[in-house]
Amino acid sequence: MSMKDGFFWGGATAANQFEGGWNKGGKGPSISDMVTGGTHAVPRRITPELEEGTYYPSHEAVDFYGHYKEDIALMAQMGFKMFRMSINWSRIYPTGYDLEPNEEGLQFYDNVFAELKKYNIEPLVTISHYETPFGLTEKYNGWASREVIDCYIRYCTTLFTRYKDQVKYWLTFNEINSLALPIGSFLAGGILFEGAKLLYDDKDTPQTRFQALHHQFVASAQAVKLGHEINPDFKIGCMIGYLTTYSNSCNPDDILLAQKRDQLSNLLCGDVQVRGAYPGFAKRFFEEQGVEINMQPEDAKTLREGCVDFFSFSYYMSIVESTDDSLERTGGNLFGGYKNPYLETSEWGWQIDPKGLRYTLNHVYDRYQIPLMVVENGLGAADVVEADGSIQDDYRIEYLKSHIEQMKEATADGVDLIAYTMWGCIDLVSASTGEMKKRYGFIHVDKDNDGNGDLSRTPKKSFYWYKQVIESNGEQL
Repeated sequence: MSMKDGFFWGGATAANQFEGGWNKGGKGPSISDMVTGGTHAVPRRITPELEEGTYYPSHEAVDFYGHYKEDIALMAQMGFKMFRMSINWSRIYPTGYDLEPNEEGLQFYDNVFAELKKYNIEPLVTISHYETPFGLTEKYNGWASREVIDCYIRYCTTLFTRYKDQVKYWLTFNEINSLALPIGSFLAGGILFEGAKLLYDDKDTPQTRFQALHHQFVASAQAVKLGHEINPDFKIGCMIGYLTTYSNSCNPDDILLAQKRDQLSNLLCGDVQVRGAYPGFAKRFFEEQGVEINMQPEDAKTLREGCVDFFSFSYYMSIVESTDDSLERTGGNLFGGYKNPYLETSEWGWQIDPKGLRYTLNHVYDRYQIPLMVVENGLGAADVVEADGSIQDDYRIEYLKSHIEQMKEATADGVDLIAYTMWGCIDLVSASTGEMKKRYGFIHVDKDNDGNGDLSRTPKKSFYWYKQVIESNGEQL
């Protein structure tokens, strides 16, 4: 089996983990620029004022800002059909609440899009990917304030107008459902709760967080309507960090718990953005959490009229839910769960579950019946550079191969899957830990956890494997 004609093979990055140039070209600080480095064992810290002598990974990242021509040429060499990237909001509006955009920032993305067009690579642009301008946190406490909606729509108006002939595919927010979890407060919402010092701090107010999520729902819907008015050919999608959840047993209590986790972690955000209204189960959940969403009179109409054109999601692993809290737990993307004895794990403890991707594709498509994109999928691993300079990452090839096989099965099941952009196609900074050691890419970047290295790019074994996958449209794995 191969994928259907016109399938978008490619890779994905985020500006805060990839772009660098954090204070160049008129750019202001984003929330990610205020977060220190860390490791798997040492958590990243939020510093409202930058500390001299402290390492901030996003400041340079891997310097796509200075290497974009080289990087795009390497993507073209692999045969990319699509490149998922994000625009750094504070490169366009340095404080977030400026009234006029930064022309130098706009010109940078003009240059990037021109380079992509040269190689016939379709850009898929995430408008907000954990890059809220820090000025909006300082002035409004981020998305906790409804006033940020207007700032976001001003930003979208600028992007849609400037790039209406260069970009067709857009995503309004990255992993918008991370705001349904406490860990998303600062990273996704730019919300800084009093006393919060760590990136994944346990300080949280569900009322504030879910109100912020509502503001993002309204902003997303307004952006969809606006984009379609500016260019009716735009395709604008949502992006969910999919947390595929299994029941640990056939105990009805376990099954109900797994269903609830799926509803609250995944379907709540999907339903609002695809169906245009809060699902029925949200009412009881909000009541149990003591949350009362402040909806303005026009919000319901806005959500109804601003439904997305396609559904995109990240998929790395699955988790298990159980009422038995004595079971062994494991880590994962956004949050962990109980260990599945039928699965192997990565060296970072993430469970490897290719068939879970087929299950998820079917589950999502059955519910929404709109085109799907897998816009993040990959294996974080500590690659070894051999004496001859090569990187023999067969483990990454095996991971990706097994997931692409299940994508093909899902397509045969009838799922309308139109794109696959593997995460971190060029090594980048880990969002959760700030590390470089946890590498995803087809291309190695010479940089370590402390920021040392010359940033040179070297294709890995997987680079040549993925080139073959794309050339054969998925037939040769």
